[in-house]
Amino acid sequence: MKKFFYLSALSLGMMCSITACSDDDTTTIDAKNLDYTAENASSWGNYMRVVAQLLVNDATALYDDWAVKYNEGGSYADFFKNQDALTSVEQLIDGCVDIANEVGTAKIGDPYDLFIHNNEEKALYAVESWYSWHSREDYRNNIYSIRNAYYGTRTGAISESSLSKAVAAVNANLDTEVKKAIDDAAAAIWAIPSPFRNNINSPEAVSAMEACATLEGVLKGSLKNCIESIDKTVLAEVVRNYVDVVVLPTYSDLKAGNQALFDAVETFRTSPSNANFKACATAWLAARTPWETSEAFLFGPVADKGLDPNMDSWPLDQDGIVQILTSGNYSDLNWDGDYDEEDDKIAGAQALRGYHTLEYLIFKDGEARTIQ
Repeated sequence: MKKFFYLSALSLGMMCSITACSDDDTTTIDAKNLDYTAENASSWGNYMRVVAQLLVNDATALYDDWAVKYNEGGSYADFFKNQDALTSVEQLIDGCVDIANEVGTAKIGDPYDLFIHNNEEKALYAVESWYSWHSREDYRNNIYSIRNAYYGTRTGAISESSLSKAVAAVNANLDTEVKKAIDDAAAAIWAIPSPFRNNINSPEAVSAMEACATLEGVLKGSLKNCIESIDKTVLAEVVRNYVDVVVLPTYSDLKAGNQALFDAVETFRTSPSNANFKACATAWLAARTPWETSEAFLFGPVADKGLDPNMDSWPLDQDGIVQILTSGNYSDLNWDGDYDEEDDKIAGAQALRGYHTLEYLIFKDGEARTIQ
């Protein structure tokens, strides 16, 4: 799962002090109001390029782990399809449970809890994707990732080889209940007034949290219990379809989307203009869709290798981002060795890269940045 760590830098009034050659040579930079200008254009464009390239690298590694080779063995797709079918379906459901919980208790719930306890500034910075004002879309796509896993397609249609059909064959009422819970959660999220950052404590946000909790409960309770009564040959077909029709195409689109995002960033870097800034924003939004619709299957390589927080850590270390813009020390974005989610050095590097760092560099107040 992505790391939700709250840094002292996450304050609306945050100022970053950068010390140059002497103790007396200090420039104070307001990260909240920092703009792209002629003075920082080169470092800004270079930082965008480095982050975009890392996103390409991570998405490529993730796709290759699933489709080609994982840890010097066969593909993770083959491993997942060939292990015990009940085990794989349990993982499928657990992934859905995890993201239903995260959307309700963390993505919506964390900002809400901070807000109602009079920490309004921290609440704002706890809202994922608030620079682009794309929070509701992200959260609803997370619910769609559950729908895709359960329906066995990415279109909203229900595959004959889906978990939905397998469940309906043994308990039609439960299948109806699961589908309704998915639809209700997606609708409740979309009912939150936009942008979410301006409506954190709205009644609609409360309703969305409740709908996510209901969905989580159905998935980890009745659905998890039901699959034990389904024939394993049926479950094996569910797993095969899930991998081939949902997971692999989603990761293929993620890889392509991140490459398109890199291409837009590189065009902007070499030819800065407001039109090219807007093209970067459009490419960023497009790349987010396959990522957010993959969050119901954040297991296997994406978790084991730290690729989720590499690409999607939140909140950001804005203080650190400003320091990178000033220093150009892009090596601070990298880490090596085995992934350990408790390693603060790794977490620190991940907070300086990924979609949301690029979001900060591309968007301001819900719009593509402009050249000042």
